[in-house]
Amino acid sequence: MSKLMINARVSDHRIGVVDAVVPDVPPAPRWARIAATAAALSTVPSGLWRIVFGFGVPLGFSGATAAAYAAHQPGWGTVYCVALSALAEGLAFLTVGLVRPWGQVVPRWVPLIGGRRVRPLFAVVPALLGALVLTGLGLFALFGGWAGNLAEADSPHGLSALVMTLAYLPLAAWGPLLGAVTVDYARRTLWRRR
Repeated sequence: MSKLMINARVSDHRIGVVDAVVPDVPPAPRWARIAATAAALSTVPSGLWRIVFGFGVPLGFSGATAAAYAAHQPGWGTVYCVALSALAEGLAFLTVGLVRPWGQVVPRWVPLIGGRRVRPLFAVVPALLGALVLTGLGLFALFGGWAGNLAEADSPHGLSALVMTLAYLPLAAWGPLLGAVTVDYARRTLWRRR
Protein backbone atom coordinates (compact mmCIF):
# COMPACT_ATOMS: atom_id res chain seq x y z
CA MET A 1 0.00 0.00 0.00
CA SER A 2 1.41 3.38 -0.91
CA LYS A 3 1.99 5.93 1.78
CA LEU A 4 1.40 9.64 1.50
CA MET A 5 4.28 11.42 3.13
CA ILE A 6 3.74 14.85 4.60
CA ASN A 7 6.69 16.65 6.10
CA ALA A 8 5.86 18.74 9.12
CA ARG A 9 7.89 21.68 10.38
CA VAL A 10 9.49 22.27 13.78
CA SER A 11 8.32 20.08 16.61
CA ASP A 12 6.39 21.45 19.59
CA HIS A 13 5.21 18.66 21.92
CA ARG A 14 3.46 21.09 24.29
CA ILE A 15 0.66 21.67 21.80
CA GLY A 16 0.35 18.14 20.45
CA VAL A 17 2.10 18.53 17.13
CA VAL A 18 5.17 16.66 16.02
CA ASP A 19 7.82 16.96 13.36
CA ALA A 20 7.30 13.68 11.58
CA VAL A 21 6.31 11.94 8.43
CA VAL A 22 2.60 11.10 8.52
CA PRO A 23 1.60 7.85 6.88
CA ASP A 24 -1.50 7.77 4.75
CA VAL A 25 -4.61 7.31 6.87
CA PRO A 26 -7.63 5.64 5.31
CA PRO A 27 -10.51 8.03 4.61
CA ALA A 28 -13.45 8.13 6.99
CA PRO A 29 -16.35 5.91 6.02
CA ARG A 30 -19.52 7.56 4.75
CA TRP A 31 -21.43 6.93 7.99
CA ALA A 32 -18.72 8.74 9.99
CA ARG A 33 -18.79 11.75 7.65
CA ILE A 34 -22.58 11.93 7.98
CA ALA A 35 -22.38 11.55 11.77
CA ALA A 36 -19.73 14.30 12.01
CA THR A 37 -21.88 16.66 9.98
CA ALA A 38 -24.93 15.81 12.11
CA ALA A 39 -22.91 16.48 15.27
CA ALA A 40 -21.84 19.87 13.94
CA LEU A 41 -25.43 20.72 13.02
CA SER A 42 -26.89 19.49 16.34
CA THR A 43 -26.05 22.78 18.05
CA VAL A 44 -27.54 25.05 15.39
CA PRO A 45 -31.23 25.01 16.48
CA SER A 46 -30.47 25.77 20.14
CA GLY A 47 -27.91 28.39 19.09
CA LEU A 48 -30.45 30.17 16.92
CA TRP A 49 -33.06 29.97 19.69
CA ARG A 50 -30.52 31.35 22.20
CA ILE A 51 -29.48 34.23 19.90
CA VAL A 52 -33.10 35.27 19.34
CA PHE A 53 -33.61 35.11 23.10
CA GLY A 54 -30.42 37.08 23.64
CA PHE A 55 -31.76 39.95 21.56
CA GLY A 56 -34.66 40.36 23.97
CA VAL A 57 -37.43 38.24 22.50
CA PRO A 58 -39.03 36.73 25.65
CA LEU A 59 -39.84 33.33 24.04
CA GLY A 60 -42.34 32.42 26.73
CA PHE A 61 -40.52 33.24 29.97
CA SER A 62 -42.64 35.13 32.48
CA GLY A 63 -42.57 36.64 35.97
CA ALA A 64 -39.31 37.30 37.78
CA THR A 65 -37.33 35.20 35.30
CA ALA A 66 -38.50 37.32 32.36
CA ALA A 67 -37.74 40.52 34.31
CA ALA A 68 -34.23 39.31 35.19
CA TYR A 69 -33.49 38.47 31.55
CA ALA A 70 -35.01 41.74 30.30
CA ALA A 71 -32.58 43.72 32.46
CA HIS A 72 -29.64 42.44 30.37
CA GLN A 73 -31.14 41.75 26.95
CA PRO A 74 -30.30 43.39 24.71
CA GLY A 75 -26.97 44.18 26.33
CA TRP A 76 -24.49 41.89 28.08
CA GLY A 77 -27.07 39.11 27.96
CA THR A 78 -26.98 39.38 24.18
CA VAL A 79 -23.20 39.11 24.10
CA TYR A 80 -23.37 36.09 26.42
CA CYS A 81 -26.01 34.31 24.31
CA VAL A 82 -24.18 34.94 21.03
CA ALA A 83 -20.80 33.93 22.51
CA LEU A 84 -22.23 30.76 24.05
CA SER A 85 -23.87 29.83 20.76
CA ALA A 86 -20.65 30.48 18.82
CA LEU A 87 -18.61 28.46 21.32
CA ALA A 88 -20.99 25.49 21.16
CA GLU A 89 -21.02 25.55 17.35
CA GLY A 90 -17.24 25.90 17.21
CA LEU A 91 -16.76 22.90 19.50
CA ALA A 92 -19.32 20.87 17.57
CA PHE A 93 -17.60 21.78 14.30
CA LEU A 94 -14.36 20.25 15.58
CA THR A 95 -16.09 16.89 15.12
CA VAL A 96 -15.79 17.44 11.37
CA GLY A 97 -12.00 17.52 11.81
CA LEU A 98 -12.12 13.89 12.87
CA VAL A 99 -13.24 12.90 9.36
CA ARG A 100 -11.31 15.51 7.34
CA PRO A 101 -7.59 15.85 6.58
CA TRP A 102 -7.27 18.89 8.89
CA GLY A 103 -7.88 16.50 11.78
CA GLN A 104 -4.52 14.89 10.96
CA VAL A 105 -2.45 17.81 9.69
CA VAL A 106 -3.18 21.36 10.82
CA PRO A 107 -3.99 23.59 7.82
CA ARG A 108 -1.02 25.74 6.78
CA TRP A 109 -2.94 29.00 7.31
CA VAL A 110 -3.15 28.38 11.09
CA PRO A 111 -0.52 30.56 12.81
CA LEU A 112 2.40 28.84 14.56
CA ILE A 113 1.22 25.25 14.09
CA GLY A 114 0.05 25.19 10.46
CA GLY A 115 1.34 22.23 8.45
CA ARG A 116 2.14 20.12 11.49
CA ARG A 117 0.80 16.68 12.23
CA VAL A 118 -1.84 16.35 14.94
CA ARG A 119 -1.01 13.60 17.39
CA PRO A 120 -4.08 11.34 17.34
CA LEU A 121 -4.32 11.16 21.14
CA PHE A 122 -4.50 14.98 21.32
CA ALA A 123 -7.73 14.68 19.33
CA VAL A 124 -9.05 11.39 20.71
CA VAL A 125 -8.77 12.04 24.46
CA PRO A 126 -10.62 15.40 24.58
CA ALA A 127 -13.17 14.17 22.04
CA LEU A 128 -13.95 11.05 24.07
CA LEU A 129 -14.17 13.04 27.30
CA GLY A 130 -16.46 15.53 25.57
CA ALA A 131 -18.59 12.69 24.20
CA LEU A 132 -18.97 11.19 27.67
CA VAL A 133 -19.92 14.51 29.28
CA LEU A 134 -22.33 15.46 26.49
CA THR A 135 -23.95 12.01 26.49
CA GLY A 136 -24.41 12.20 30.27
CA LEU A 137 -25.94 15.67 30.04
CA GLY A 138 -28.19 14.53 27.21
CA LEU A 139 -29.41 11.51 29.17
CA PHE A 140 -30.03 13.67 32.24
CA ALA A 141 -32.07 16.12 30.16
CA LEU A 142 -34.03 13.37 28.42
CA PHE A 143 -34.85 11.51 31.61
CA GLY A 144 -36.20 14.24 33.84
CA GLY A 145 -33.95 17.29 33.86
CA TRP A 146 -35.66 19.07 30.97
CA ALA A 147 -39.16 18.29 32.24
CA GLY A 148 -38.17 19.58 35.68
CA ASN A 149 -36.97 22.87 34.21
CA LEU A 150 -40.16 23.30 32.19
CA ALA A 151 -42.28 22.60 35.28
CA GLU A 152 -41.07 25.83 36.92
CA ALA A 153 -43.74 28.56 36.98
CA ASP A 154 -41.71 31.15 35.00
CA SER A 155 -40.60 28.72 32.29
CA PRO A 156 -42.18 28.70 28.84
CA HIS A 157 -45.44 26.76 28.46
CA GLY A 158 -47.53 25.60 25.53
CA LEU A 159 -46.19 26.44 22.07
CA SER A 160 -43.20 28.34 23.50
CA ALA A 161 -42.15 25.28 25.51
CA LEU A 162 -42.56 23.08 22.43
CA VAL A 163 -40.41 25.38 20.30
CA MET A 164 -37.71 25.55 22.98
CA THR A 165 -37.77 21.76 23.41
CA LEU A 166 -37.48 21.16 19.66
CA ALA A 167 -34.57 23.62 19.51
CA TYR A 168 -32.67 21.88 22.32
CA LEU A 169 -33.57 18.25 21.55
CA PRO A 170 -30.87 17.76 18.86
CA LEU A 171 -28.22 18.45 21.53
CA ALA A 172 -29.00 15.02 23.02
CA ALA A 173 -27.50 13.46 19.87
CA TRP A 174 -24.26 15.47 19.98
CA GLY A 175 -22.49 13.24 22.55
CA PRO A 176 -23.26 9.86 20.96
CA LEU A 177 -22.43 11.18 17.48
CA LEU A 178 -19.14 12.62 18.69
CA GLY A 179 -18.34 9.34 20.45
CA ALA A 180 -18.97 7.24 17.34
CA VAL A 181 -16.91 9.55 15.11
CA THR A 182 -14.09 9.61 17.66
CA VAL A 183 -13.94 5.81 17.84
CA ASP A 184 -13.72 5.71 14.04
CA TYR A 185 -10.95 8.37 14.06
CA ALA A 186 -9.04 6.33 16.66
CA ARG A 187 -9.52 3.17 14.60
CA ARG A 188 -8.12 4.86 11.49
CA THR A 189 -5.24 6.75 13.15
CA LEU A 190 -4.21 4.75 16.23
CA TRP A 191 -5.20 1.17 15.52
CA ARG A 192 -4.46 0.94 11.81
CA ARG A 193 -2.05 -1.66 10.46
CA ARG A 194 1.44 -0.36 9.91
